[in-house]
Amino acid sequence: MTTMGIPGSSYGSPYDSSYGNYNGYNQTDKISGQKSNPAECETCKRRKYQDGSNEMVSFKAAGHIDPDNAASVVMSHEQEHVANAYQKADTGNGEVVRASVRLKTSVCPECGRTYISGGETNTQIRYYNEDNPYQKDLKSSDRSKYLGANVDIDAG
Repeated sequence: MTTMGIPGSSYGSPYDSSYGNYNGYNQTDKISGQKSNPAECETCKRRKYQDGSNEMVSFKAAGHIDPDNAASVVMSHEQEHVANAYQKADTGNGEVVRASVRLKTSVCPECGRTYISGGETNTQIRYYNEDNPYQKDLKSSDRSKYLGANVDIDAG
């Protein structure tokens, strides 16, 4: 399992960047109970993302991502982990059984804007070990089970 994001983040609802507003408010409007509006928020301007895995992928050094592009940038980063899993499976006589990517969201404590706080990739690889004696016994028992199962006899 690999994760990327901001430590201490919690979940929230996604920010609707296609309309440029947050629950009907313009980005220049201050939401009641918040310290600033999303356009002037210092916390959002200084937010950095860093990968916490031991793989060689992007964001090993902390870097800022524009909040409007964070979903696509984090998703493409997580797809690097998926591509690495397929490459690892190919080199080790394995097969990727499952690969899933999840984006995480949080709410900015200063402006109230919901943002992408990171992502998580889970992959499962099955390896075939032909030298394993249990695998060899399983193959020989399967051979006797399937021997003669598909017989085409001409009765004519």
